[in-house]
Amino acid sequence: MQATLATLGYVFSPDGKNILMIRRDARPDDIHYGYYNGLGGKLEPGEDVATGMRREIREEAGIECTTLDFAGTISWPGFGKDGGNWFGFLFRIPSWTGTPLTANDEGSLHWMPLADVLAGNLPMWESDRHFLPLVFADAPRVFHGVMPFTAGKAVGWSYTSL
Repeated sequence: MQATLATLGYVFSPDGKNILMIRRDARPDDIHYGYYNGLGGKLEPGEDVATGMRREIREEAGIECTTLDFAGTISWPGFGKDGGNWFGFLFRIPSWTGTPLTANDEGSLHWMPLADVLAGNLPMWESDRHFLPLVFADAPRVFHGVMPFTAGKAVGWSYTSL
C-alpha cells in the first residue's frame, strides 16, 4: 500500500488536564474544516518520525518538544482527498518549552479539557473516539490500528496492542 506518512501529536498542559488542539477554521476547503484535532502533518522526505513530529509542533504551535511518548500507529486507507491512503504515527507530548501560539495558517489553537476530548464534546472526526482512549489511557500501551474510510466516513476499526 502506498500512503502519505504523517504524525499526529497531543500536547499536554503542564497539569496534564488539557490538550492543545487546533481548530481547523482557516480554510473552508480543508478536509478537516471546523474540526478540532491534534497537531501534526506530513513527513518530509528523509525525515524520521520523531524529527517530523518535533518539526510539526514547532511550526504549528511555536513550542519545542522535550519529551515524545510514542502512542502507536494508524493506517487510514481511503482517508485522504480522492481516497488517498494515510499512515500516521501518534505521540503524546507531556513536556515542552516555550509559549504556544494562538493560531497558525491552518486554524486557531485552544487548550481543551482532556475529559471533553475523550467524551467527544468537541467537533472532531467521529472516528477519533475509537483511538483516543488508547492514546490517553492511564496505563497506555503502544497500539497499531487500521481504520478504513469510504466517502469521508470510517467504515471499520481494529487494532492490536503491544
